[in-house]
Amino acid sequence: MIYVFLADGFEETEAIAPIDMLRRAELDVVTVGIKNDAVKSSHGIPVLCDMTDMQVELDERLQMIVLPGGMPGTLNIEANPVVQASVDYCVKNNIPIGAICAAPSILGKKGLLESKEAICFPGYEKFLMGAKLSDKKVVTDGIFTTAAGAGVSVEFGLELVRVLCGKERSYKVRAAIQCAS
Repeated sequence: MIYVFLADGFEETEAIAPIDMLRRAELDVVTVGIKNDAVKSSHGIPVLCDMTDMQVELDERLQMIVLPGGMPGTLNIEANPVVQASVDYCVKNNIPIGAICAAPSILGKKGLLESKEAICFPGYEKFLMGAKLSDKKVVTDGIFTTAAGAGVSVEFGLELVRVLCGKERSYKVRAAIQCAS
């Protein structure tokens, strides 16, 4: 199971594109609304989530968590104790974490990106404490996949598929959506 955390003010493209890529790869993706199952994106688009943060279960079924960016969505996600516990659980159990745009700052502030190659939205680099800033738009180092922003949301989603399922499945999804490599 993959949890994608959504809070009021999330960047819709950074959430929906990766959800789409992961579901096309036939993975079990669950959208998790912070405080509510109905959240509103940074551009006012309402989204009904599969569950709320109070329903999250951290156990052996968890394959990955995804943290979309956007403002104030990133701050709302970061302030949530369930998200913080989920990040800690993933780190402790070597479970992949994806974060895009401003959301890599959540990992950086926890010191998790120390000596890791990472990228984020310009201006948030100062929060990637000790990270090696990448010149790539999407990068995976260890359990962490980070991405620059909304413009690379599909690539971010395809990289998350690669992390969980390998290059072949990622390539099949890429080809099915007519996405150039």
